[in-house]
Amino acid sequence: MRTSAFLYPWDVVGDPEAPGRLAGLGIRQVTLASAYHSTRALTPRHPRHRIVTASHAAVLYPPGADHWSGHALKPYEAGEWASGDAWGEAAGALAAAGLDVHSWVVLAHNSRMGAEHPETSVVNAYGDRYPWAPCIARPAVRDHLVALAAEAAVRPGAGGTELESCGWYGLAHLHAHDKTAGVGLGDGAQYLMSLCFCEVCEEGYEAVGIGRGRAAEAVRKALEPVWQGTAAPGAGVRDLLGGELADAVAAFRDGTARSLQERAVAAVRAAGPDGFQVLLHADPEIHHCGANAGVDPAHILSVADGVVVPCTGGPGLLAPFVPHTRPDTVLAANLTVVSGMGGSPGSLAADAAGAAAAGATELRLYHAGLASDADLAAVRDALATPA
Repeated sequence: MRTSAFLYPWDVVGDPEAPGRLAGLGIRQVTLASAYHSTRALTPRHPRHRIVTASHAAVLYPPGADHWSGHALKPYEAGEWASGDAWGEAAGALAAAGLDVHSWVVLAHNSRMGAEHPETSVVNAYGDRYPWAPCIARPAVRDHLVALAAEAAVRPGAGGTELESCGWYGLAHLHAHDKTAGVGLGDGAQYLMSLCFCEVCEEGYEAVGIGRGRAAEAVRKALEPVWQGTAAPGAGVRDLLGGELADAVAAFRDGTARSLQERAVAAVRAAGPDGFQVLLHADPEIHHCGANAGVDPAHILSVADGVVVPCTGGPGLLAPFVPHTRPDTVLAANLTVVSGMGGSPGSLAADAAGAAAAGATELRLYHAGLASDADLAAVRDALATPA
């Protein structure tokens, strides 16, 4: 089964041993970040550093002035953690080691944009802004994300791309010294706390028949039992909000996400060569928000060449996509192989077999740059094991 490992440019740049080490794992491809959010990352084998602090969301290559001419929102360049064309340098070294390279593009996740342009952020039912979460209903944000997808995906040397966060982002985001776990939010409450009520979204709700302010008021009322600790365990969105209102909110939000995904994929295909592969990181629960955007499986597989699906907890999320695949559809199971991040590299062979039985056609391994030597050895052994 074709296998790709996720990687950052700083895992390769400055470490001449990295490309050969990665090729020796038995993978065929690297999915290399070209536009990424702020992070603090371990680099356990790099000869020059052990911790990389990327202080803000940035493109990891020089953005094109002509490409961004006339855009109200522009991408931020990286600092010393990925200066110059870090993506191009890393991609060239990996290709020289015999590895295919695809780009990895994070879209609707940008705390610096939210800090400098607060009007772009999701606003919850209480009026709190989420600076890490651009509101994808806003025209300027949508234009920015589509332009970013096209430029960051189609880098010289890339044979395809994976678009992460191509949809709604919401509450679920680890923040510096995060203190949001005091009240346990189930799936339904997470969704309600992720809904946006900026003026553009309020107009969207009105367009589907929800009076201005009515949805926010209903959300606040629905969440009161959650704050009081009296909500029914496992209460879903329709339980909390009511079926009619939940359906109307979903009609606006789902349509907004679908049209963004269609535009982003079309822009990448227009910018890329024939055969350039476009995948989305996706979750089949359409109300889910975050890195793996909630999607309708039938729709997204009619738009993109395939999806990358989180499978570390088991391959169950693959099933809703399987009926909508074509012979050439990529259904990639994403498995965490970093023990310290909840992964299980020692069971990779069994997990890969389980994913294949559930319909996966490829594997993604998160994350070759973050893993220990012992984790990588387990990966190498698993990939050398006959299926």
